[in-house]
Amino acid sequence: MSRSVGIATVTLNPAIDQSVAIPGFAAGRLNRVVAEHCDPGGKGVNVASFLADLHFRVAAAGLLGRDNAGAFEQLLSDKAITDAFVRVPGKTRVNVKIIDETAPGVTEINFPGPVATPGCLAELARMIDALLADHDCFVLSGSVPAGVPVAFYADLIRGLKAAGKRVLLDSSGDPLRHGIAAGPWAIKPNLAELEELVGTSLLDEAAVISAARQLLAAGVGCVVVSMGQAGALFVTGDECLQAIPPEVEVRSTVGAGDAMVAGFVAGSLRGWTLADSARLATASAVGALTQIGRRLPPTPVVESLMAQVLVLQVVDLASRRLLAR
Repeated sequence: MSRSVGIATVTLNPAIDQSVAIPGFAAGRLNRVVAEHCDPGGKGVNVASFLADLHFRVAAAGLLGRDNAGAFEQLLSDKAITDAFVRVPGKTRVNVKIIDETAPGVTEINFPGPVATPGCLAELARMIDALLADHDCFVLSGSVPAGVPVAFYADLIRGLKAAGKRVLLDSSGDPLRHGIAAGPWAIKPNLAELEELVGTSLLDEAAVISAARQLLAAGVGCVVVSMGQAGALFVTGDECLQAIPPEVEVRSTVGAGDAMVAGFVAGSLRGWTLADSARLATASAVGALTQIGRRLPPTPVVESLMAQVLVLQVVDLASRRLLAR
């Protein structure tokens, strides 16, 4: 069934992610790299890669620098992802991610991407129009490069909704704020992005849920809030669930949020309940943590992780109950 459902991702600002392992990394002194790995990435590219691992038919659209497109072309070919990228002059940006296994978190150094011209954006609009016939869901992910109007995502969401498509938006700052006004089917902010969006610190779970419900009232269909080791909240007009992940050995946190997006979209398009979609989303994110690069572990491993995800229904802001598996 999954291969019959088409999903398209849109990545306006892709990147070649260079992950370097530096034990004991510290700014202001000599650091020695013990391992390095390069991946063609960008949030939508990552989502497309994970969806392919989940056995969906996927197209990846966006803007891609012509001078170093080879790594992306190889990934899309290897995973049988339809290449719907518009080539633009220059190089796709490089992002450096410093991984220190002795410390939490990842240090990220993100370069700017090439400037998007009106001509490139018009060509991208034509490319997206061509995908409408056989793609049911569109995932709009990541930042926007210079030259992209701040309302680009919002205008795109309105057009896709008018064509009867589901749209998930995963961005931040002004592009997310404007995009929400167009009423996407779902959004997936992390906690910091949600705080920026609502303009206040969210000091407890009740505050997070309240903020999510504000966005529902603004027209968003589902708010998925990723919260790191605390798991994620999945909030709709009818349900509020917390998914708590099992503990695993973390090899890299890069792309885990994009894997959560892929798992949530996959479960939803399969017609699963919100609880089961939350399990797959969380299991996908956890599975990505155990891998180096933008890939999920084999399907049996993802299914095993799903069985270990604890999903709680938040009945009100003071109580919750375990949902049957």
